[in-house]
Amino acid sequence: MNNILRKIKKSLLFWGFDPRIFIYNLVGFPRYFKDYRSFRKITKDTENIKFGKRYPVLGDKYKPSGNLADHYFYQDLYVANRIFTNGAIRHVDIGSRIDGFVAHVASFREIEVFDIRPLTFKIPNVKFIQADFMDDKWILDDFADSISCLHALEHFGLGRYGDPLNPDGHILGLQKIHKMLKQDGKFYFSSPIGPLRVEFNAHRVFSVSYLLDLFESMFKLDFFSYIDDKKMMHINVPLTKDRIQTNFDCNFGCGIFELTKI
Repeated sequence: MNNILRKIKKSLLFWGFDPRIFIYNLVGFPRYFKDYRSFRKITKDTENIKFGKRYPVLGDKYKPSGNLADHYFYQDLYVANRIFTNGAIRHVDIGSRIDGFVAHVASFREIEVFDIRPLTFKIPNVKFIQADFMDDKWILDDFADSISCLHALEHFGLGRYGDPLNPDGHILGLQKIHKMLKQDGKFYFSSPIGPLRVEFNAHRVFSVSYLLDLFESMFKLDFFSYIDDKKMMHINVPLTKDRIQTNFDCNFGCGIFELTKI
């Protein structure tokens, strides 16, 4: 039954209808009008309070004080802290979240951001370059000593963001990043982890063993952390054979790898 309800909810969200908002509004409107009348009554003799248009916000009283954006909240804070700790002369980001990770890093240093999508506004400490990392013209050898790519590489080649379709898009992107990084440079990488699959056209999910095989000839692993299916963060976890085989019991977790170019 719960599985059926989740599927119905997912279908409604896909078509732009959020059942939670509908319920919040349905329950909240009577309270809103009651509060509005009461507030007008207690302020009727107060000259310095002027009323503008009505602006009902009906759901906030039923929500917690903050909502975490799944994997992004923890990974963005964690990797930004690692960059602060390790330092870098030139840090470059490939496709990570602007209003999360990039903003965190820009609060304490300059960051250069490459993304296939345009950025239509300026942000202090952020230098933006629009680029498709599967395009052969973007070859920047030994460009930076520190690079991040968080929850981005799994999208390369699926067309979700207007990029050309390519089943090897993630491999091409990783090879470009490797060339772009200076010798002994740091690479901060994250992606969904679980049984290896493509969930078209949203993303790929990589098995841990698949990623380790990709990294083997290019990078040395320094630290591995992950976010499990319950959205709990596990920092600097040993990569044992049995945990690798089970993808740390994740179906759709988030693996966070700190790597050094070899």
